[in-house]
Amino acid sequence: MLSTKDMSAGGGRIKPVIGVGMNVVRINSIELAKMPYDNESINIHLYMETKPVVGEFTGFLKDPNSPDGPRYEGQVGRVRISPYPFKDVTLASGTQIYRDTEILKHMIALSETLGKREELDMIEADTIEDFVSSCNTVLSNSDFFNACIGGKEWENKDGYVNHDLFLPKRSKDGVSIERLDTENSNLVQYNADTHIVRMKKSEPVAKFEPSTNSVSDDFDL
Repeated sequence: MLSTKDMSAGGGRIKPVIGVGMNVVRINSIELAKMPYDNESINIHLYMETKPVVGEFTGFLKDPNSPDGPRYEGQVGRVRISPYPFKDVTLASGTQIYRDTEILKHMIALSETLGKREELDMIEADTIEDFVSSCNTVLSNSDFFNACIGGKEWENKDGYVNHDLFLPKRSKDGVSIERLDTENSNLVQYNADTHIVRMKKSEPVAKFEPSTNSVSDDFDL
């Protein structure tokens, strides 16, 4: 089937970065990142990779400092585990939302998708930073699974619109990640109207917070 989904205008080659939509991916690593404007707000980044791409494809370098080194065989990208950062808040109703508890819930869902709930339950840590670091050890280099990936639009310096990727929030429509062998699927189907946060025309050029991941420059296209 012919499709332009993963192609760029220049030369027709498949893009080396994961796009929004339905994807089959695995997790290469997990990173906790504090927001630059608020150290109490946290993003959890999943560095994902698709299955190896067949045909004419050049993946990103695994080490940008080694131009002759190995490359990723699939498309890669940094995907936030939630559309919004995690933070302690009190809702108008009086309900309290606890940052660390919400992160733990997301890690449970991730571990159950990967079949690693037992390993997750063995982790004990004094801080959320240490807990996520242990999750990186336990849940990284995972098997492949299904994922619906959304994105927030941002404009780069050349005027091209890209996406800050995230996993949509679980809803009545389904879940954002699911095992490949799930019989009665509850995976939400990608819908651009729902899973894309549009950039307002009056918005200035968006800027991302820096990432400590060694290949972040490749992902922040």
